[in-house]
Amino acid sequence: MAAKSWAMTDVGAVRKHNEDNLLSRPDLGLWAVADGAGGHESGEVASGMIVSELDRLPRDLSGAEVLAEVRLTLARVHDRLRAEAASRGPGAMIASTFVALILRDKHFACLWAGDSRAYLLRAGVLSQITRDHSLVQELVESGKLAAEDAERHPHANVITRAVGADAEALELDKVIGQAEPGDRFLLCSDGLSKTLSDAEIAGLLAAPEGVPPPELLIAAALAHRVNDNVTAVVVEV
Repeated sequence: MAAKSWAMTDVGAVRKHNEDNLLSRPDLGLWAVADGAGGHESGEVASGMIVSELDRLPRDLSGAEVLAEVRLTLARVHDRLRAEAASRGPGAMIASTFVALILRDKHFACLWAGDSRAYLLRAGVLSQITRDHSLVQELVESGKLAAEDAERHPHANVITRAVGADAEALELDKVIGQAEPGDRFLLCSDGLSKTLSDAEIAGLLAAPEGVPPPELLIAAALAHRVNDNVTAVVVEV
């Protein structure tokens, strides 16, 4: 299945350095976004290690092999980050969220940990593929917090799963499905998803050919004075 993609990251309107990293491997049908976990040490090290290790994967892998290698690679990175954090002393953490899209043979798979998201725009309708691993998401699902209040919650930045975080073994969630001609997938860090509404994302993602979609999305986030790094990867079938 033929696909074209665009990718862009920006430090944002407030931050001094960028802890986001992205991977674009059309040759493998693999794209990813990693966001160094805010408030922890060396988030950019964690996100950078994820992307650099995935970028080492060879070209001649089947779709099933790509899926397996992503899991194995992330598990190794998780262990390395935990070991490095342990060497820095009690309380240290070097972690990153992660979301990836694998597109092969009319099928797609998304893997993720944390609150970096994957969306699908199909026939003009936007749907969120991933489910945030975050404290506010758990509160929403338990009925203790209204969904519209989640982004304003004082603990909106607390994630419950990440590569390099406390859990001894990394757990990645997965969603699979069939891809259709005209589908547009978006992978993004929470700097984008917490700044733009679903309606804004859908409208910009559906923009006709011309300016690459990530440029439109990031420009809109910057216009809103996004207070985090912002990254967008768009893949069109």
